[in-house]
Amino acid sequence: MRRHARTQHSDASAGGSGWIAGYTIGTGVVAIVVALVSAILAYARSIGDDAVKINESLQRAERNTAPLGELRTTIDDANAIVGGLERGRTRLGG
Repeated sequence: MRRHARTQHSDASAGGSGWIAGYTIGTGVVAIVVALVSAILAYARSIGDDAVKINESLQRAERNTAPLGELRTTIDDANAIVGGLERGRTRLGG
């Protein structure tokens, strides 16, 4: 009977160390996941901050280049003037 009691004690001891190992490994895995998620969130925040700066720069560029939209009108007017000058030169015999 003594031997049976020792066996039960031995099994309980092994089972307890298994739980400890399981908790240790689980805690380690959770810590690694938390570290990785934290790094991803930090990168996402950095990208978000840069996106705001990029958007502001693009809006300034749009404002600064808006007058170029009127360039087609200027070119058309210049072509009309040059065409008139060419017609005048042709009539004058030049």
